Amino acid sequence: MIIRNEQMRVFEQRAWEQFEEEMMAHSKEFSPRLCEVIGDEQLHVAVHSAIARAVDYGFTNRGPIRLFVEMMFLCGSSFDTDPQYAPLGEVLRSEGDQMLRAQQIHELHNTYLERVSGVGAVNVHTALRALLTFVRSPLTISPDTLHEDMLREMQRLFPQKVAVIPEEGLRALVDEGVAEARRHRFEGLRPTVLLVVLKFAFGHGCTDDPLYPWITRTLKDKRIASPEARAARLEKKSVTWLRHVVANNDKRGSQP
Repeated sequence: MIIRNEQMRVFEQRAWEQFEEEMMAHSKEFSPRLCEVIGDEQLHVAVHSAIARAVDYGFTNRGPIRLFVEMMFLCGSSFDTDPQYAPLGEVLRSEGDQMLRAQQIHELHNTYLERVSGVGAVNVHTALRALLTFVRSPLTISPDTLHEDMLREMQRLFPQKVAVIPEEGLRALVDEGVAEARRHRFEGLRPTVLLVVLKFAFGHGCTDDPLYPWITRTLKDKRIASPEARAARLEKKSVTWLRHVVANNDKRGSQP
């Protein structure tokens, strides 16, 4: 039997589709609550994008691609370019064998989890609770000392995370928040600070991350008439999301 090139492409396409389905099932086991919230359609977008980017970095084996998908959930879909996780991006862009690079990423993140997350991610839950309080509170930040004030607040919100991120990475995050606020024509300091802390919590690409569609939809919703209304809506959505996450964490923590 002769198998034509067209037939081979069909077989290859079906194999990738089956692998995407497998990775969606794995994602639901790896991060069940987030996957439930965003739904299958949005999860497929996220997984498809992660697999494509993993392949761009030379990850073609199942294990490295699965690790890339897992890192998306742990650090945000744009973890590979996030200044908070610069060592991960450096390994991805290095010349090493894909299995060796995947092992290095796995070891780096295990070390990160040990130093930052704590047992049962207790430090992450504490930080999210503090972030919810911060988003609801009046600002104690000056535009004249924005970087220094934001570094202080990030230290207060999540000291374990700040301890392992070089200061230049945190300052880069602040710069990104400022630039994004300008792109959306946000005025005043409050929406800029909100963007910075969202990037700090959910990854620097959270404003265009399929895992957090509520952020993207709010920023791109053409029905919102003004930048001021858009910024207010983003803050309201952020409080709602954080309240939901904190409540779920507290509920899980109270279970035997």
